[in-house]
Amino acid sequence: MAPLKYSLLIAASASILHIAPAAAEPALNVVQIETTPNGFTSAPRGWNSFGIQANPQTTPGFSFNQNGVISQCDVLANTAALKEAGYVYCSLDSGWSVGGNGDQFGRIIYDSSNFDIPSLADHLHGEGLQLGVYVVPGAFIADESKTILGTDVTIGSVCSGDNGLARCNFDYSQPAVQQWHNSVVNQFASWGVDLIKLDFVTPGSPSNGANLPPDLSGEVIAYHTAIAQSGRKIRLDISWKLDRSQKYFDIWETNADSMRTDQDINNGGQSTFVSWNTVQRAIDNYRQYITTVMQYNTTLTIYPDMDNLFVGNPASVSGVTDDERQTIMTHWIGAGANLIIGSDLTNLDGIGLNLLTNSDAIAIADFTAHHPIQPRNPGTGNDGSEQLQAWIAGPDESGAAVVIIANYGPDQGQGGFGTSLTGTHTVNVSWSDLGISGSFDVHDVWAGKDLGAESSGLSVQLGEGQSVLYKLSRS
Repeated sequence: MAPLKYSLLIAASASILHIAPAAAEPALNVVQIETTPNGFTSAPRGWNSFGIQANPQTTPGFSFNQNGVISQCDVLANTAALKEAGYVYCSLDSGWSVGGNGDQFGRIIYDSSNFDIPSLADHLHGEGLQLGVYVVPGAFIADESKTILGTDVTIGSVCSGDNGLARCNFDYSQPAVQQWHNSVVNQFASWGVDLIKLDFVTPGSPSNGANLPPDLSGEVIAYHTAIAQSGRKIRLDISWKLDRSQKYFDIWETNADSMRTDQDINNGGQSTFVSWNTVQRAIDNYRQYITTVMQYNTTLTIYPDMDNLFVGNPASVSGVTDDERQTIMTHWIGAGANLIIGSDLTNLDGIGLNLLTNSDAIAIADFTAHHPIQPRNPGTGNDGSEQLQAWIAGPDESGAAVVIIANYGPDQGQGGFGTSLTGTHTVNVSWSDLGISGSFDVHDVWAGKDLGAESSGLSVQLGEGQSVLYKLSRS
């Protein structure tokens, strides 16, 4: 999994760190992430059921019910390295709730033939874990004659049409709509829910196969408002591939805690979880996301969700090579993204467990929770899509930074860079490319090696799908 070799470019002298690069290179504007709207200072870490639900051949014998979920999430609780690394969320995807109607007030209810959500929450909380649930916009069409809890307003008087998900479309200008959301989230809070994933949000959610209104940003606002009044600290994760224009990004980052930057990345219905061509797309979608939103403000209040992590199982199940598994983990960590495992937790191999729990790598995730990576093209410092790519996170106030250098291999159709360089290549990245200067002690995170002090740049040989993750500390 290590690159074929590394070498460091040594300069004759060192200078004090500053962020202004050489005139020919674009200036580095350091990106920061501060506390999210619901009060979080890092992205969530844990497990989500969707990958296994969508790819059942990867996990023979799994059933999406209370016992099946517990069999997965107990691994989080019983594996010290995972728990210590902060993987505490056990998140249920679509199918945990009744799909055609709510309770007598039109509130979302769990499918009692498969789940008892309060008892599941109690079980998880007793093990130091937390519970996530999945919702989509709207109230059920079948519930339009029901009265919203605490009001004399029927659902059908404030919700009409058909969004293609058995649900009507709310008129968010009506106060009773907020009261419906409050009643739903208050019930979730009483059950012990700690995270809500809100899917099918527009503008975004391309190729959704439904009949969604073009603007469902009001749903995001309503859930955030409901969380705020619930008395329980609950995360809000919104999905998928959401509009990045300033108008809507301002709504997302003032109401949600994380937002999906791409479509689903899993191999739906196949015997493996993910394919490298889709990973190339996910990485480029993060590049597009961060280079767009940092133009509005370099201090953000939302975390990127790059979709689930499929790095835990052997390559034959994950669907990508061990080098590519490491590169996936490197980029999800670098982005400060949600670290929500989609793999079969009962089939983790040694490589997968190390990728998920390596203490040096988790320390990097803690760093990028406040300073996410941005692209800096080798040779120019620009931010375009490149097969041979470099990224930097920070520097922070101490001068520490994180650097990723990668060879994504030939573009398989969705990588954005369009080149097809094969084999091993030397990637040279200067400090001016990265927008920094000075002398740094370089630590290779995955190799666990100190590489010594460096004053001008880095050079590394990388095969297809390989990458390196370096921590830079000012000498």
